[in-house]
Amino acid sequence: GWCPLSPTGAQTTQLLVEPPWVPAVLWDRGTLTCQGSGTARATTWYKDGQRWWQKGRDHFTVTESGTYRCYRPGSGLSNPVRVVNDQLVLQVPALTLLEGDTVTLCCRV
Repeated sequence: GWCPLSPTGAQTTQLLVEPPWVPAVLWDRGTLTCQGSGTARATTWYKDGQRWWQKGRDHFTVTESGTYRCYRPGSGLSNPVRVVNDQLVLQVPALTLLEGDTVTLCCRV
């Protein structure tokens, strides 16, 4: 059967990463996209817990390592996405994983 993504139709802000692996790596020149209710012009971005870009676009190419979040009025603050600049990174798919799920790990050098 069909299951809603959130209870009683509530919408939440999601921060999506492309390519879809976490932690994201800086040398992929990945894109972060904020999805939620409201308009893209109302998006506020946070980097390392500090307001970083207010009323900006809904997506951008990452050029600095750190932990990113976005906020949309009406749907709230997103999950955090960490972007690292390490030489060796163990990544998992950027999906919600549950205990018992089979998962593919990616070792990046």
